[in-house]
Amino acid sequence: MTMMKFRLLGGAAVLALCSGAALAEPALIFDLGGKFDKSFNEAAYTGAKRWADETGGTYKELEMQSEAQREQALRRLSETGANPVVMTGFAFGDVLSKVAPDYPDTKFVLIDMAVEQPNVQSIVFSDEQGSYLAGVMAAMASTTGTVGFIGGMDVPLIHKFECGYAQGFKATRPDGKLLINYTGTTPAAWNDPVKGGELARAQKSQGADVIFAAAGGTGIGILQTAADEGILSIGVDSNQNHLHPGKVLTSMVKRVDNAVYDSFAGGPDAIEPGIKVMDLSVDGVGVAVDENNAALVTPEMQAAVDEAKAKIIAGEIKVHDYMSDNLCPAG
Repeated sequence: MTMMKFRLLGGAAVLALCSGAALAEPALIFDLGGKFDKSFNEAAYTGAKRWADETGGTYKELEMQSEAQREQALRRLSETGANPVVMTGFAFGDVLSKVAPDYPDTKFVLIDMAVEQPNVQSIVFSDEQGSYLAGVMAAMASTTGTVGFIGGMDVPLIHKFECGYAQGFKATRPDGKLLINYTGTTPAAWNDPVKGGELARAQKSQGADVIFAAAGGTGIGILQTAADEGILSIGVDSNQNHLHPGKVLTSMVKRVDNAVYDSFAGGPDAIEPGIKVMDLSVDGVGVAVDENNAALVTPEMQAAVDEAKAKIIAGEIKVHDYMSDNLCPAG
């Protein structure tokens, strides 16, 4: 596998590794936190790598160093002829709305936010549905009746996770207690494992024995602290069960890898503008069960998850989407 890798340093894009390939390769821009965050960005990288490994194709990738470089990153890759340009993270929304019209022949794919432009495909996930299943599992695994949720940046997108988790938890354990914290209000909230660990310890002190970490790189600190403190955690985006085998109850996975893989595989001509929704019905989200957490998942818990999943897909259970009205009835 080869790739063209860019890093934005100061006012210039520096070519760190050249594949020697022609232009019109696909490109991937990672959100802040880096491609090896063991969560959202790494899921995107996994999809790109799988495509390259299977096809022998090459792609460009770019890791930003600061929030201010989003527009520069988009323009740099567009000017190299990359097509399509895929980017991870809702924070690209405003910048892409500005940049996309300047490159009408380039197809852009935005993961986790909707942008209306004739050359943009927006891929959004039903995070609330997968989080509902995580809430069911947390309710059944908890011995104290108190569970926690720790989000990264306090933004509506992460409240989708919180709200779905709360709904699944309360539906399973109506008398249970849910503790909620966020690590910050700026992008730095995604990469503060120390703060995440502090919040996890604080929630444990209030009785939480299962904590859902929807916090990007910050979540690594939450999962580590939960394992150290002898309580369970729930990972997010990527399957994080392996990070602490037997101590991570499950991971609410988003198939960001599939979103990137499909975008690369189809090429620019196959990318249709508009919104593409990845929900439970297409396995766009879900909860991970593997050899690392199988001993934690009882047959009764698995049956409850399977039943809830089937009812959500059938429309018998309506999981509230926080983005629709910024309210969380179960919270």
